[in-house]
Amino acid sequence: GTDEHGLKIQQAAAAAGMSPPELCEQVSGLFRQALTQAAVSFTDFTRTSEPRHQRAVRHFWGALRNGGALYKGSYEGWYCTPEECFLPESQLAERRDAQGRPCKVSLETGHQVHWTKEENYMFRLSAFRDPLRQWLWDNPHAISPDPFYQRVLGWLEEDLPDLSVSRERSRLQWGIPVPSDSTQTIYVWVDALVNYLSVVGYPESHGEWWPAAHHVVGKDILKFHAVYWPALLMAAGLPPPERIFVHSHWTVHGQKMSKSLGNVIDPAACIGRYTLDGFRYFLLRQGVPERDCDYYDEKVVKLVNSELADALGGLLNRSTAPSINPSNTYPCFSESCFPKLVDYRGTKAVGRASAEDYELVASVASLPLQVASYFEGFKVYKALECIALCVRQTNSFFQRHRPWKLNRKDPAEQLWLDTIIHVTLECLRVYGTLLQPVTPHTADKLLSRLAVEPEERGLSSLTFLPRYNGKPCPFEGRQLGPDTGVLFPRLEKSRQHQIDPRSS
Repeated sequence: GTDEHGLKIQQAAAAAGMSPPELCEQVSGLFRQALTQAAVSFTDFTRTSEPRHQRAVRHFWGALRNGGALYKGSYEGWYCTPEECFLPESQLAERRDAQGRPCKVSLETGHQVHWTKEENYMFRLSAFRDPLRQWLWDNPHAISPDPFYQRVLGWLEEDLPDLSVSRERSRLQWGIPVPSDSTQTIYVWVDALVNYLSVVGYPESHGEWWPAAHHVVGKDILKFHAVYWPALLMAAGLPPPERIFVHSHWTVHGQKMSKSLGNVIDPAACIGRYTLDGFRYFLLRQGVPERDCDYYDEKVVKLVNSELADALGGLLNRSTAPSINPSNTYPCFSESCFPKLVDYRGTKAVGRASAEDYELVASVASLPLQVASYFEGFKVYKALECIALCVRQTNSFFQRHRPWKLNRKDPAEQLWLDTIIHVTLECLRVYGTLLQPVTPHTADKLLSRLAVEPEERGLSSLTFLPRYNGKPCPFEGRQLGPDTGVLFPRLEKSRQHQIDPRSS
């Protein structure tokens, strides 16, 4: 959804010659469009200008007031409009503005700050230092990855001044008025954070979801989500969210994205350049939450070509090619060629299978649980790393046994050929199933080629190579789906004038 109130929006609308609601309608539409383009599904798209949200905010404010967490006080300090917050001297630097005059800016973002003094409502944040610490000590996984958890604990060791939670209405009209005080507007961050409650039916029906909520936030807004928000919730008589997952930023050729540098990446252009699945795969494969990751065209092309086009696509093409699999079926598995071993370690070879083959089977058998665990822990890049490793192992298996060299007229050779293909297709079925949340179109194409029906694509029912464990395989003997050609098209090398942000 979109947070739509605040001075920044009010000023941007005025500069564009529009009313704030007109600007918000336009911008929220762009976000909706981007999510649709990126194939991101959602159960709700919430906007802070909606009546349901404004009602929730007024109720939340009442809970803070009734709990004695608010008081009126005079506040002055350096205010940063783009970030919508006051900043202490320690987070400021001296610079010169466009006219060469000395000014103060935010150390982190470079945005200019202005000295502001006004009478506002204050939130007793200082009273929540110990409850916040206790919450984090009792829930060591409440904030992850761990470096961000440690950072929040560090903040709670520092000074925790009370928080200004309203602005003078004369200066900020675009926002929700403070109930029973029309001279004040509710501070945009208090308004925005309540979004998490309003979307699940606060104040009546939120109990079905809250507090079992998992927030996914950028590291630059960690303090708002991990200090202010839990304190506000406690003050309103509600528990903090269950988990806060924090991610870092993408840099471009080692530099932070900024409009002034002209190196901002347009996701729509990237989807056009790398395909939707290629771009999603790259971001999720290379995006490590605890540290900034660097983006540049050559890196995307190299990764996507090697792992999606060559390793995964090549494996599907080779194992379903008419020369290898003329009957175009999911062939039978032979226990005599690939007998089950209780412990394969130290084994040279049994039947026709080598020690490395048993290693492959063990790796792929443990993959679904491993991937599910990494997805659950917000380590998508680790899950994809494991899948990529198994894809490489499967390619080695196929290459090692050279099925194209086997004599189809010899019954024993035919059994082994069928077993090689069966094992390979079983591996591919697992990869296709696990990749569905990351590369939906490619996964669908792969599973359709293997004749895996929509109801057979769930993670909970995913069993690998049942015939190895003496159980029936529902796919054995099944006719494969139609050949749809290349699974994933290889990307061309960089066309600098089109995609290199340094040239814009």
